[in-house]
Amino acid sequence: MKIWVDADACPIVIKDILYKAAQRTQTELILVANQPLRVPGSLYIKSIQVQPGFDVADNEIVKLVEKNDLVITSDIPLADEVIEKGGQALSPRGELYTVSNIKSRLNMRDFMDAMRASGEHSGGPPALNHGDRQRFANHLDRILSKALKK
Repeated sequence: MKIWVDADACPIVIKDILYKAAQRTQTELILVANQPLRVPGSLYIKSIQVQPGFDVADNEIVKLVEKNDLVITSDIPLADEVIEKGGQALSPRGELYTVSNIKSRLNMRDFMDAMRASGEHSGGPPALNHGDRQRFANHLDRILSKALKK
């Protein structure tokens, strides 16, 4: 199992959790972004810089992800594609996207996009809080523990 990160929008605190987890479990962690990234020196951590552009990083992740890999993203269409390929997707807020919930999340996202396009102001998501970080770390630990047992 590899961990892929949609790194352009991933909060630093979540990246730090991922760096520690990758090192501790000796799991390959790949951050994909359209800008240069600094990552800790490690045999298990690397970054891929893609060309600038809409969904270029997402498309690279979808191209490279394999069955049972984990993708960290808040991008619901990306999560949907990852799940269709047999991967797992986890948001930086600790929400695990699954076959049973991804379509409803995608429908809600599309609805909110339509509302914003009509001029409705919905505001952005709330700031990442301690509960979000804890939920993320807990889900990550469960996923890594399960993968290590195989």
